[in-house]
Amino acid sequence: MQGTRVTYPPAATIALEEAVKKGDRHTMIKLTRVYEPASSADGARYLVERLWPRGMKKTALRIDAWLKDVAPSTTLRRWFNHDPKKWGEFQRRYRRELNANPDALRPILNAAQQGNVALVYSSHDAEHNNAVVLKEYLEEKLEKKSHPPRKSAA
Repeated sequence: MQGTRVTYPPAATIALEEAVKKGDRHTMIKLTRVYEPASSADGARYLVERLWPRGMKKTALRIDAWLKDVAPSTTLRRWFNHDPKKWGEFQRRYRRELNANPDALRPILNAAQQGNVALVYSSHDAEHNNAVVLKEYLEEKLEKKSHPPRKSAA
Protein backbone atom coordinates (compact mmCIF):
# COMPACT_ATOMS: atom_id res chain seq x y z
CA MET A 1 0.00 0.00 0.00
CA GLN A 2 1.41 3.30 -1.04
CA GLY A 3 1.58 6.02 1.62
CA THR A 4 1.09 3.58 4.49
CA ARG A 5 3.69 3.94 7.18
CA VAL A 6 4.81 0.80 8.97
CA THR A 7 6.13 1.12 12.50
CA TYR A 8 7.93 -1.59 14.39
CA PRO A 9 8.04 -2.01 18.17
CA PRO A 10 11.29 -1.08 19.93
CA ALA A 11 13.78 -3.91 20.50
CA ALA A 12 13.14 -3.80 24.26
CA THR A 13 9.44 -4.48 23.67
CA ILE A 14 10.25 -7.42 21.38
CA ALA A 15 12.64 -8.85 24.00
CA LEU A 16 9.97 -8.53 26.68
CA GLU A 17 7.36 -10.23 24.49
CA GLU A 18 9.79 -13.10 23.82
CA ALA A 19 10.45 -13.48 27.55
CA VAL A 20 6.70 -13.59 28.23
CA LYS A 21 6.24 -16.27 25.54
CA LYS A 22 8.94 -18.38 27.18
CA GLY A 23 7.27 -17.97 30.56
CA ASP A 24 10.13 -15.96 32.03
CA ARG A 25 9.29 -13.36 34.66
CA HIS A 26 11.35 -10.48 33.40
CA THR A 27 11.04 -6.92 34.64
CA MET A 28 11.83 -4.15 32.25
CA ILE A 29 12.92 -0.75 33.46
CA LYS A 30 12.13 1.75 30.76
CA LEU A 31 13.16 5.37 30.33
CA THR A 32 10.59 7.82 29.02
CA ARG A 33 10.51 11.59 28.66
CA VAL A 34 7.73 13.46 30.40
CA TYR A 35 6.51 14.74 27.02
CA GLU A 36 5.98 11.23 25.60
CA PRO A 37 2.54 9.65 26.05
CA ALA A 38 2.15 7.02 28.74
CA SER A 39 1.89 3.42 27.59
CA SER A 40 0.09 0.48 29.17
CA ALA A 41 3.41 -1.43 28.92
CA ASP A 42 5.11 1.16 31.18
CA GLY A 43 3.91 -0.41 34.39
CA ALA A 44 4.53 1.79 37.43
CA ARG A 45 5.63 5.28 36.37
CA TYR A 46 7.93 7.39 38.54
CA LEU A 47 9.03 10.96 37.93
CA VAL A 48 12.72 10.97 38.90
CA GLU A 49 13.42 14.71 38.80
CA ARG A 50 14.01 17.10 41.68
CA LEU A 51 12.16 19.91 39.86
CA TRP A 52 8.74 19.68 38.24
CA PRO A 53 9.10 19.62 34.42
CA ARG A 54 8.49 22.95 32.69
CA GLY A 55 5.20 23.29 30.90
CA MET A 56 3.66 20.13 32.38
CA LYS A 57 0.44 20.34 34.32
CA LYS A 58 0.34 17.99 37.29
CA THR A 59 -2.93 16.55 36.03
CA ALA A 60 -1.45 15.83 32.58
CA LEU A 61 1.48 13.70 33.69
CA ARG A 62 0.37 10.17 34.48
CA ILE A 63 2.74 9.03 37.23
CA ASP A 64 2.44 6.80 40.27
CA ALA A 65 4.76 8.99 42.33
CA TRP A 66 7.18 11.89 42.13
CA LEU A 67 10.39 10.62 43.73
CA LYS A 68 12.43 13.78 44.26
CA ASP A 69 14.82 12.01 46.64
CA VAL A 70 16.16 9.67 43.94
CA ALA A 71 17.11 12.63 41.76
CA PRO A 72 20.59 14.15 42.01
CA SER A 73 21.05 16.77 44.70
CA THR A 74 20.62 20.39 43.67
CA THR A 75 24.37 20.89 44.07
CA LEU A 76 25.21 17.95 41.79
CA ARG A 77 22.54 18.88 39.24
CA ARG A 78 23.84 22.45 39.00
CA TRP A 79 27.47 21.29 38.79
CA PHE A 80 26.70 18.83 35.97
CA ASN A 81 24.54 21.33 34.04
CA HIS A 82 23.95 18.68 31.31
CA ASP A 83 27.58 18.94 30.18
CA PRO A 84 28.55 15.66 28.42
CA LYS A 85 32.23 16.35 29.27
CA LYS A 86 31.32 15.91 32.95
CA TRP A 87 29.32 12.70 32.34
CA GLY A 88 31.77 10.20 33.86
CA GLU A 89 32.26 12.21 37.04
CA PHE A 90 28.54 12.93 37.26
CA GLN A 91 27.81 9.20 37.18
CA ARG A 92 30.30 8.53 40.00
CA ARG A 93 28.96 11.34 42.19
CA TYR A 94 25.32 10.44 41.54
CA ARG A 95 25.92 6.77 42.37
CA ARG A 96 27.54 7.87 45.61
CA GLU A 97 24.39 9.86 46.44
CA LEU A 98 22.20 6.84 45.60
CA ASN A 99 24.34 4.60 47.83
CA ALA A 100 23.87 7.08 50.68
CA ASN A 101 20.06 7.07 50.32
CA PRO A 102 18.89 3.46 49.71
CA ASP A 103 15.44 4.04 51.25
CA ALA A 104 14.54 6.47 48.45
CA LEU A 105 14.91 3.61 45.95
CA ARG A 106 12.56 1.26 47.75
CA PRO A 107 9.33 2.22 45.89
CA ILE A 108 10.99 1.60 42.51
CA LEU A 109 12.66 -1.65 43.56
CA ASN A 110 9.41 -2.95 45.06
CA ALA A 111 7.47 -2.07 41.91
CA ALA A 112 10.15 -3.66 39.71
CA GLN A 113 9.74 -6.93 41.58
CA GLN A 114 6.05 -6.88 40.60
CA GLY A 115 6.39 -5.83 36.96
CA ASN A 116 7.57 -3.16 34.57
CA VAL A 117 8.70 0.28 35.68
CA ALA A 118 9.08 3.52 33.73
CA LEU A 119 11.50 6.18 34.95
CA VAL A 120 10.11 9.49 33.72
CA TYR A 121 12.63 12.28 33.13
CA SER A 122 12.59 15.74 31.53
CA SER A 123 16.08 16.16 30.05
CA HIS A 124 16.39 16.77 26.30
CA ASP A 125 19.58 14.69 26.24
CA ALA A 126 18.47 11.05 26.25
CA GLU A 127 22.02 9.73 26.79
CA HIS A 128 23.39 12.01 29.51
CA ASN A 129 20.81 12.36 32.26
CA ASN A 130 20.16 11.08 35.76
CA ALA A 131 17.50 8.58 34.64
CA VAL A 132 20.09 6.70 32.54
CA VAL A 133 22.36 6.31 35.58
CA LEU A 134 19.44 5.44 37.85
CA LYS A 135 18.21 2.73 35.47
CA GLU A 136 21.64 1.07 35.36
CA TYR A 137 21.96 1.36 39.12
CA LEU A 138 18.53 -0.21 39.74
CA GLU A 139 19.18 -3.03 37.27
CA GLU A 140 22.41 -3.85 39.12
CA LYS A 141 20.52 -3.92 42.44
CA LEU A 142 17.80 -6.16 41.00
CA GLU A 143 20.40 -8.48 39.45
CA LYS A 144 22.13 -8.86 42.83
CA LYS A 145 18.78 -9.66 44.48
CA SER A 146 17.91 -12.31 41.92
CA HIS A 147 21.42 -13.85 41.97
CA PRO A 148 22.78 -13.62 45.53
CA PRO A 149 26.49 -14.41 45.89
CA ARG A 150 27.23 -18.06 46.53
CA LYS A 151 28.84 -19.11 49.76
CA SER A 152 32.18 -20.74 49.20
CA ALA A 153 32.63 -24.30 50.43
CA ALA A 154 34.98 -24.33 53.39
